[in-house]
Order: sequence, then C-alpha cells, then structure tokens
Amino acid sequence: MAHTAPRRTTSAPRRTGRRHPMVATLMALPLAALLLLVFDGWETVATQASSVGVMLGR
Repeated sequence: MAHTAPRRTTSAPRRTGRRHPMVATLMALPLAALLLLVFDGWETVATQASSVGVMLGR
C-alpha cells in the first residue's frame, strides 16, 4: 500500500456571507457574452431571461 499524508481532522473555516456584487458580475459576464454569441443577439437572450424570471416567480 502507498503511504499517503495524514488527513486533517478539522477543515479550514469557510467564509460565510455573500459575495461582493462586482465579483458576481465578473463571474456572469463571460457566460452572458457567450450566450449573446450563441443565441443570435440581445433580443433572444432577453426573452429567455424574462421567461426564466417568470418561471421563478419574479
């Protein structure tokens, strides 16, 4: 059997709370740009986003 490093018994504390809005925006922008390219423009993406919003009850 291979000898491996011992496991830690305690995990590192995780930060709780929310992300900064700018971080969330920077994470979403590449996907939004990809969707614009794949789905032929702003109108289609806006329609789909509106449909999802209605489905989620917003």
